[in-house]
Amino acid sequence: MLTAEEFAETKFDLPEGGRWCELVAGDIRQFDPPDGLYGPVVLNLTKALGKHLHGEQSQPSSSSDDGGPAYACYELGLVTCRDPDTVRCPPVSVFVGGDAFAEMDREVTESRPVLVIELASGNQRRSGMADRVLEWHGWGVPCVWVIDSAEKSVHVAERDQEVKVRATGDTLSGDPVLPGLEFPVRELFVEPEWWTR
Repeated sequence: MLTAEEFAETKFDLPEGGRWCELVAGDIRQFDPPDGLYGPVVLNLTKALGKHLHGEQSQPSSSSDDGGPAYACYELGLVTCRDPDTVRCPPVSVFVGGDAFAEMDREVTESRPVLVIELASGNQRRSGMADRVLEWHGWGVPCVWVIDSAEKSVHVAERDQEVKVRATGDTLSGDPVLPGLEFPVRELFVEPEWWTR
């Protein structure tokens, strides 16, 4: 039975540097590597978030009421349960407020993001995704996006709300957790030229 801190210390000794591992009730769980669209989707998502959160056209709403910034972390370990410890590592977590970029230097944190972005990439990840969304909501995350690379859609799950599905012809909005963020869903699934060469 490992603690979250022990998991963070030993994670890089695991296969593939522990990239596809999580800690569930004190035990290490290994996931299959994601499908081929994982890289382009995360890249495109990073561009959209970066343009909104840090770009010249970033809205004042990209900060919290206390003046803290909004920022994204990638594959950060989120401690959703203690004794025994569970550490989930979603592709993207977006934080608002607090000390500027406080979570970016950590391997694990108990701070709650306002948005968790998951990728339902491959059967193993897809099969347990509903339970993961419930876990995020139960832990206090107000909004979860589940990007489905097979269906090329985004499921927007706000706590205590009906899940909304956004397809490639739709616009994805960050409201209410990231007001002002908007981009076409189809842009998530565009493969860059260098990727296909």
